[in-house]
This record gives sequence, structure tokens and C-alpha cells, in this order.
Amino acid sequence: MEAYHKPDQQKLQALKDTANRLRISSIQATTAAGSGHPTSCCSAAEIMAVLFFHTMRYKALDPRNPHNDRFVLSKGHAAPILYAVWAEAGFLPESELLNLRKISSDLDGHPVPKQAFTDVATGSLGQGLGAACGMAYTGKYFDKASYRVYCMLGDGELSEGSVWEAMAFASIYKLDNLVAILDINRLGQSDPAPLQHQMDIYQKRCEAFGWNAVIVDGHSVEELCKAFGQVKNQPTAIIAKTFKGRGITGIEDKESWHGKPLPKNMADQIIQEISGQIQSKKKILATPPEEDAPSVDITNIRMPTPPSYKVGDKIATRKAYGQALAKLGHASNRIIALDGDTKNSTFSELFKKEHPDRFIECYIAEQNMVSIAVGCATRDRTVPFCSTFAAFFTRAFDQIRMAAISESNINLCGSHCGVSIGEDGPSQMALEDLAMFRSIPTSTVFYPSDGVATEKAVELAANTKGICFIRTSRPENAIIYNNNEDFQIGQAKVVLKNKDDQVTVIGAGVTLHEALAAADLLKREKINIRVLDPFTIKPLDKKLILDSARATKGRILTVEDHYYEGGIGEAVASAVVGEPGVTVTRLAVSQVPRSGKPAELLKMFGIDRDAIAQAVRGLVTRA
Repeated sequence: MEAYHKPDQQKLQALKDTANRLRISSIQATTAAGSGHPTSCCSAAEIMAVLFFHTMRYKALDPRNPHNDRFVLSKGHAAPILYAVWAEAGFLPESELLNLRKISSDLDGHPVPKQAFTDVATGSLGQGLGAACGMAYTGKYFDKASYRVYCMLGDGELSEGSVWEAMAFASIYKLDNLVAILDINRLGQSDPAPLQHQMDIYQKRCEAFGWNAVIVDGHSVEELCKAFGQVKNQPTAIIAKTFKGRGITGIEDKESWHGKPLPKNMADQIIQEISGQIQSKKKILATPPEEDAPSVDITNIRMPTPPSYKVGDKIATRKAYGQALAKLGHASNRIIALDGDTKNSTFSELFKKEHPDRFIECYIAEQNMVSIAVGCATRDRTVPFCSTFAAFFTRAFDQIRMAAISESNINLCGSHCGVSIGEDGPSQMALEDLAMFRSIPTSTVFYPSDGVATEKAVELAANTKGICFIRTSRPENAIIYNNNEDFQIGQAKVVLKNKDDQVTVIGAGVTLHEALAAADLLKREKINIRVLDPFTIKPLDKKLILDSARATKGRILTVEDHYYEGGIGEAVASAVVGEPGVTVTRLAVSQVPRSGKPAELLKMFGIDRDAIAQAVRGLVTRA
């Protein structure tokens, strides 16, 4: 960016007028809605005016243009002022602001991506900066473009640990194209923020995290212009001292006004007061961007060659994942991998070895890793694959939930699932992950059972919209599929079948192989079972499961390396509920496990071959 040139008095006054128009629009919209956060908007009016009408470079009528500067409103409850900005810029009709929060309007209470100017949904506080880091990383290292990324945070959300994970990330990777604006308006929702207006402490914290930290009067357009004009070889934090409800007589800097619209008579009076300060109705035009972002196509990314496994050979699906991702990386330079310091366990290190420039080490900060992926995926710039132990994605549930609300397309691979990891014990065992990912709207849940299926899952995930989860296992298991086997989302596989099958057994990963071993045991007793591999737990192949159940006297047995709640058994049960003559018996992990050898633990929790065989005998004799 060029050196700072002080704007002339006319421009400074125009920015002040813009800020006051944004205040008025925010008050009018929230009063019309009967709800919302006008005081949180008013503290940020000068910041937003200077950002959008002096500092940022963008096409006002094409908010998602890849060359545009990016903006993330982390304090999502201040959405009305974001909408006011886009009306001021000419993208939204002014009249639409009065439809705020109506079911007939796209202007939700917090920003969502059905709005063309919103890249990521915010409102669950503390997540915007992580997404902004992902955008900035993409701009600097993948697009190598001049667009910059701005993120505005409230002081209340600075108590969230995820903010500081993002602060550390930005510093480590020298994201000098990233600017965080901290709107320090002193007041939280129910109480003052812990540091109130101790600006020096905020500055020291940001500096300790490796940021260039500048304290400004957040209501001085001149100070803001100057602060935004400074660029150093590190991320910048503009620490803006502001007052909540600025410009609203009797409410400015007062507690108990968070999230409360002004009554109409009060709003009319305040609007009149603020209008009296506006000297010109002339609007400032947005400055267009430099057009240097490359054009990108992330559709139809296919493996360069088919799988090359041999039936009977053994490989852990976690390793097959790493091999598949490294291979897919050769098909598109927009496939990227992220990991949380587990790359030698998840095998994402195989991707790093072949594509070092497209691997992002996020260290032990899983919440931030998911937010980084969401940011990297915005505007269809990359196809991110994140990996860690599946158990550790549970701490990022809120980030994953918000990724779905953001209509994000990200892929998450969780390894080390279930008790079959063995000696490491329950803190490392994912036993809740299927329940968690099944509950996410837009999710697809893959549970591949061999190397071939894993490779196909990786390829399908890269081309599937929404949140894709791939569950991988630690033990080595035999390849059971031919390399030319076709896999599709929502299509299960019949792995074992006879004419006189008496029970349909559904397992995945480790338990599918236990089911096949149980079939061998039962065959000696002249009991045949049909074995199904669901491949995707969501969506589930309801038709094949029902057809198999009807061919096996209506008997289904599910077996899974997961807790009873929310896993394969419940997915199958919900798929067949109400079907006459179909019964579901479930085997799963029933309590918090312990350390032990994988085979010992499978036996202890009743999900090994002997337990499956015993359950089948019970079903057959009960008839």
C-alpha cells in the first residue's frame, strides 16, 4: 500500500457524514425490527465509514469479486451497520434496511452468506478472526494477490480463546495483509468488558502475540485514516477506543442498552439530532481493486490414477487417507491440507512431503484450524482438508456448526476413532464423533473400511458441497475391494451374501472386518449372515438396508466402535423406523473405556467377532 496521504478537510467531513448516515440507518432498521443492537453499531460507525469509503478497495456492485478486499464482521450482532454500509455503497436499496430480521428479507439478525457481501456467518463470537486469517493466508500464499483482509471484533469476544489462537497464527505466518480492528466500546452484554478502556493492556497483549498494535480514537476519522494507512511486515491491530451507543444522547456509554432497539419516539428525536450534524448528502464512491487474483476452478477434481491396492494386503485407513490426499494434490493446485500437529499420525505428512507449499501447520489449535479452513474455502479459492484425531474435532463443534451456517465447503478427516486405538486410552478415542457430525446440517459422513474406499472417499469429498467428515482408523485391516470398485455417496456395499442369510450385520471400519470374521465362525455352525458396509453414515443407503433386512427375516444387527448414542445403530434405526417386521439390535461401546490392547478392548466392550457371533446366535434362536 502507498504511503499515508492525509485526506483533505472535505474528505474528512464526508467520512464523518457517512458515519452519521450509518448510525441513522442502524437506528431506523433496529427500531423498525423491534430488536437488534443499535448501540453496538453506533460505536463502530466511524470505523466502518473509513474502512469502506476510504481504505478498502472493492467493486460495490460485485461484493464477491475475487479481487476485492475482504471484510469479516466478527462482532456479528452489529449486522445492521454492515447492511447500512452496503446500502450506502449502492448495493442494497435503502428501503430494504427496514426489513431487517423479517422472514421475507435476506437481512438476518446476524450476517449469513445468502447475503452476497458476507463470506462467513458470524454471531457465535470469537470466530471471525480465524476465518479472516484463512482468507489472508490464501491471499498471500496461494493467490499471491494484493487484496487485503479486514476483521472487526468487539471487546467482549476478546475473552474467547479462539481469538488468541488466531492472533498467534497470523503472527507465525506473517500475515501482513491482515488488519484486525478491535472496537473497544467498554460494555459487554450484561456487564462492562473485563478491561473496559485499559487500552495499553490490549496493546501489550497484541504486541506480545507479534502484532503491530496501534491505539486510536475510534470516533476520529482522521486518526482511523492514518492508522489504516500504516503497513508493516506483520499483521496490524487497530485498537479503537469507542463508546457504545455513540451519538445517542442519554444512552451513550450507559449499561443495560445492549441488544435493545430505541423506542420510536426516542429514535425519531435522536435521528433528528444526528441529521443536524450532516453537512452533505453526497456519497463517497468505493475505490476499485487491483485485479491481480488468479482465476481458479475447483470443480470436478479427479484422482490422476485409480487406486493401486491388492486385495488381502493390509493398511490402516488413516494411512490410506494420507496417500490419497497426496495423490489428489497432483490433480489440482487448489487442494490444500491443514493439520493440528498430528500429521505423522493422520498421515497428512505424506501430502506435505509432496506439496509443501500447500500444507498449513495449524499447531494444537483445532478450533482455529477449522476457522482457517473456512476462510481458505471462501469465494471458492481452495479445497481444504483438515486432519487431526477425530476426538479433537469435538472441541471445534461450534466452529463446525458455524461452518455449516456459513455454507462452507470444507473436508475434515478424523483419525484414531474408537476403542480400537488401544493403549492411549479414552482421552484419545473418538466415540462421539459420528453423533456430532451427523447432527450438522449440510454434512456428509464417510466411514471407509479399507484403502480403496478411503481413496474414493477423499475424491468424493473434494467434489461434495458442505461439511464432509472422513472417519479413519488406526489398526491395519485387509483390502477387501477391487481397485475398480465404484463408490458413491449414499450407496452401501453388500460385502458378503448368501441365499439363506439369516441376519443382516452392518459394520464399518474395524467392526466391518470383525463382522466378516464372525461370518467365518458362524459358517461352521451353518448360520449365514449378510454383511453390509454403509460407506457413508450420512446419507445412509436406506433402500439397500431394507432390502437386505427383508431378505434376512427382518433382522438387522449393527456393530460400531462408537458410543450407542448417535452412531451407526441409531442412524440405521431411524432409517427403518415404522417398517413392519424389521428389528434392529445394536452393539456399541456402552461406557467410558480404558487402556488396553485393541483386541482386548473390542472384546471388553462387546464389539468383536465373538460378540457379533453371539448376538447373531441369539437372534436366530430367538426366532
